[in-house]
Amino acid sequence: MDQEMVMRARVELLSSNRRVVRGTEGLRIYRLLTRVEPEAYGSKLAYVLVEASASPLVRERPEQRLALLEEAVAVASALSTSNPFRARTLARALAAKRELEGWLTRGT
Repeated sequence: MDQEMVMRARVELLSSNRRVVRGTEGLRIYRLLTRVEPEAYGSKLAYVLVEASASPLVRERPEQRLALLEEAVAVASALSTSNPFRARTLARALAAKRELEGWLTRGT
Protein backbone atom coordinates (compact mmCIF):
# COMPACT_ATOMS: atom_id res chain seq x y z
CA MET A 1 0.00 0.00 0.00
CA ASP A 2 1.35 3.40 -0.98
CA GLN A 3 1.53 5.36 2.27
CA GLU A 4 1.49 8.67 0.42
CA MET A 5 -1.87 7.77 -1.16
CA VAL A 6 -3.22 6.81 2.26
CA MET A 7 -2.01 10.09 3.74
CA ARG A 8 -3.59 12.09 0.90
CA ALA A 9 -6.89 10.27 1.36
CA ARG A 10 -6.85 11.03 5.08
CA VAL A 11 -6.09 14.69 4.43
CA GLU A 12 -8.91 14.90 1.89
CA LEU A 13 -11.25 13.27 4.37
CA LEU A 14 -10.29 15.65 7.15
CA SER A 15 -10.43 18.71 4.92
CA SER A 16 -13.87 17.83 3.57
CA ASN A 17 -15.46 18.92 6.87
CA ARG A 18 -18.32 16.44 6.29
CA ARG A 19 -19.35 13.44 8.34
CA VAL A 20 -19.47 11.23 5.23
CA VAL A 21 -17.83 12.12 1.92
CA ARG A 22 -20.20 11.10 -0.86
CA GLY A 23 -20.00 10.49 -4.59
CA THR A 24 -17.01 9.31 -6.54
CA GLU A 25 -14.67 11.17 -4.20
CA GLY A 26 -16.07 9.27 -1.23
CA LEU A 27 -15.86 5.96 -3.06
CA ARG A 28 -12.21 6.56 -3.88
CA ILE A 29 -11.29 7.68 -0.36
CA TYR A 30 -13.21 4.97 1.52
CA ARG A 31 -12.14 2.15 -0.80
CA LEU A 32 -8.53 3.05 -0.15
CA LEU A 33 -8.86 3.63 3.59
CA THR A 34 -10.98 0.51 4.12
CA ARG A 35 -8.05 -1.56 2.88
CA VAL A 36 -5.91 -0.01 5.63
CA GLU A 37 -8.47 0.23 8.45
CA PRO A 38 -11.57 -1.81 7.56
CA GLU A 39 -13.31 -1.42 10.92
CA ALA A 40 -12.94 2.36 10.88
CA TYR A 41 -13.98 3.02 7.28
CA GLY A 42 -15.87 -0.07 6.08
CA SER A 43 -19.31 1.08 7.23
CA LYS A 44 -18.85 4.43 5.49
CA LEU A 45 -17.72 2.68 2.31
CA ALA A 46 -20.79 0.44 2.37
CA TYR A 47 -23.02 3.48 2.98
CA VAL A 48 -21.51 5.37 0.04
CA LEU A 49 -21.73 2.29 -2.20
CA VAL A 50 -25.46 1.97 -1.52
CA GLU A 51 -25.90 5.67 -2.25
CA ALA A 52 -23.88 5.35 -5.46
CA SER A 53 -26.09 2.48 -6.61
CA ALA A 54 -29.02 4.90 -6.72
CA SER A 55 -27.07 7.60 -8.53
CA PRO A 56 -28.30 8.94 -11.87
CA LEU A 57 -24.93 7.87 -13.29
CA VAL A 58 -25.87 4.19 -12.97
CA ARG A 59 -29.66 4.35 -12.85
CA GLU A 60 -29.96 2.79 -16.32
CA ARG A 61 -27.15 0.26 -15.72
CA PRO A 62 -28.54 -2.51 -13.52
CA GLU A 63 -25.38 -4.63 -13.72
CA GLN A 64 -23.28 -1.78 -12.33
CA ARG A 65 -25.86 -1.03 -9.66
CA LEU A 66 -25.88 -4.67 -8.61
CA ALA A 67 -22.06 -4.76 -8.52
CA LEU A 68 -22.01 -1.71 -6.22
CA LEU A 69 -24.56 -3.31 -3.91
CA GLU A 70 -22.73 -6.65 -3.86
CA GLU A 71 -19.57 -4.78 -2.89
CA ALA A 72 -21.51 -2.98 -0.14
CA VAL A 73 -22.84 -6.28 1.22
CA ALA A 74 -19.36 -7.82 1.13
CA VAL A 75 -17.77 -4.85 2.92
CA ALA A 76 -20.50 -4.72 5.57
CA SER A 77 -20.38 -8.50 6.09
CA ALA A 78 -16.63 -8.34 6.63
CA LEU A 79 -17.00 -5.95 9.55
CA SER A 80 -16.58 -7.42 13.00
CA THR A 81 -19.80 -8.37 14.74
CA SER A 82 -18.67 -6.06 17.54
CA ASN A 83 -18.63 -3.09 15.15
CA PRO A 84 -21.55 -0.86 16.24
CA PHE A 85 -22.40 0.07 12.63
CA ARG A 86 -22.29 -3.44 11.13
CA ALA A 87 -25.89 -4.53 11.61
CA ARG A 88 -27.47 -1.32 10.35
CA THR A 89 -25.06 -0.99 7.42
CA LEU A 90 -25.47 -4.63 6.39
CA ALA A 91 -29.27 -4.42 6.66
CA ARG A 92 -29.32 -1.31 4.48
CA ALA A 93 -27.08 -2.89 1.83
CA LEU A 94 -29.06 -6.14 1.79
CA ALA A 95 -32.38 -4.29 1.54
CA ALA A 96 -31.15 -2.21 -1.40
CA LYS A 97 -29.82 -5.33 -3.11
CA ARG A 98 -33.09 -7.23 -2.60
CA GLU A 99 -35.06 -4.27 -3.92
CA LEU A 100 -32.93 -4.08 -7.07
CA GLU A 101 -33.08 -7.86 -7.60
CA GLY A 102 -36.87 -7.73 -7.23
CA TRP A 103 -37.07 -4.91 -9.73
CA LEU A 104 -34.86 -6.84 -12.16
CA THR A 105 -37.01 -9.95 -11.76
CA ARG A 106 -40.23 -8.04 -12.35
CA GLY A 107 -38.70 -6.23 -15.34
CA THR A 108 -37.83 -9.41 -17.25
